[in-house]
Amino acid sequence: RKAKRKVAKKKAKRKAKRKAKRKVAKKKAKRKAKRKAKRKVAKKKAKRKAKRKVAKKKAKRKAKRKAATKKKAKRRTRRRR
Repeated sequence: RKAKRKVAKKKAKRKAKRKAKRKVAKKKAKRKAKRKAKRKVAKKKAKRKAKRKVAKKKAKRKAKRKAATKKKAKRRTRRRR
């Protein structure tokens, strides 16, 4: 009977260990998921930033063109006088 109890205890210990391992694995998985989500958000943000950058560049170019046409118009009117 004593031996039986010993075996049962060992089994229980093993079971507990397995349970603990599973708990740790779950925690790890959760952390991984969080990191993945963060990366996703960061990627989206980066995309938005890039879009904004392109838009700014386009706006700058447009402004330059506008200024150039204004200058040309001024020159033209001067010549007419």
